[in-house]
Amino acid sequence: MQTDAPMPPRRSLAVGGRSRRGLGFGFQVLLLAAALAGAVVLSARLGFVQLPARQVATIIYAGLFDRPELLQGMDAVAPVVVWDVRLPRILTAALVGGGLAAAGAVFQGILLNPLADPYTLGVSAGAAFGAAVALLLNLKLAGAFSVPLFAFAGAVATLFLVIYLASGSGGMGSTHLVLSGIIVAAILAAGLSFLKYLADEEVGIIIFWLMGSFASRTWFDVLLVAAALALGVVVFMVFGRDLNLMALGDRAAASLGVNTRQVTLWLLVTASLVSAICVAVAGIIGFVGLLVPHLVRMAAGPDNRRLIPLAALTGALMLLAADTVTRAVLPHEVPIGVLTALIGGPFFCWVFRRQQRGRR
Repeated sequence: MQTDAPMPPRRSLAVGGRSRRGLGFGFQVLLLAAALAGAVVLSARLGFVQLPARQVATIIYAGLFDRPELLQGMDAVAPVVVWDVRLPRILTAALVGGGLAAAGAVFQGILLNPLADPYTLGVSAGAAFGAAVALLLNLKLAGAFSVPLFAFAGAVATLFLVIYLASGSGGMGSTHLVLSGIIVAAILAAGLSFLKYLADEEVGIIIFWLMGSFASRTWFDVLLVAAALALGVVVFMVFGRDLNLMALGDRAAASLGVNTRQVTLWLLVTASLVSAICVAVAGIIGFVGLLVPHLVRMAAGPDNRRLIPLAALTGALMLLAADTVTRAVLPHEVPIGVLTALIGGPFFCWVFRRQQRGRR
């Protein structure tokens, strides 16, 4: 029991005190939700055809509440551009950002490592490998669900392989999980390279998809990611207190009634599902699941019951802003995965270096 005593910074995870900045949790959620709603309207009005913000808000309101009479006297092109072309892409980008950030926060909580994300355990690599197989073979076994199903199968298979390797090396600790994830991710990276070689003339499809893109997203993609994110957030919040207690150490959490192995398995599978759906819909998008939870934790504290929803909203806002820039601001559309890496990489290096100086 002495090994768990000298950990005062992590002990706050179990009690979940007030936000470090003094702002209430409800106010933070409302502030981020309002910013996200404003970002949706702003993004929907930008593009090759620019529209007034009031007109965009009217179109969205009329579509959500089935009020077609509000569109009378409006140019017939505007509702099509907003509701059928831009809004599915915008909402998909926001939902994928929220899903990756929430999953990243859970992985960081399980591994007790602020540098962890869906890529650490090889989950994203497994999802990408499964989706690449479906794209290469042009599989239509389940219609529009084929790529998401193969992505989820690849993510889950990778996860269980990582768990198997970690358990076989002396216990399912965070260090063993990370090492196993690195090994499996390296193997899958080689497998993806082999698939690109086999693709020959169709290699451009896989490469462009792996770089990440929200082009040509539909309402089906919106509903798919929304369902996965809703399920994931519910499970994450149910186990939020247990995840806080696990930060005290396995012994301390077990003494407080937490079945650490069962909770870890539930959270890993659910976070893998959310990550797999996001990868299947948008491709590989880095640094959202890594950077967003880290920044939110510095601003709002380590309590996972508050961190996870705040990270989801912040991730949605961040990825939507990045997609809006590449779609409507830059002269040529840049793959979203490339843009997030170019922006998130140097910024995270600066944050990490700043944190190291603070510790010294």
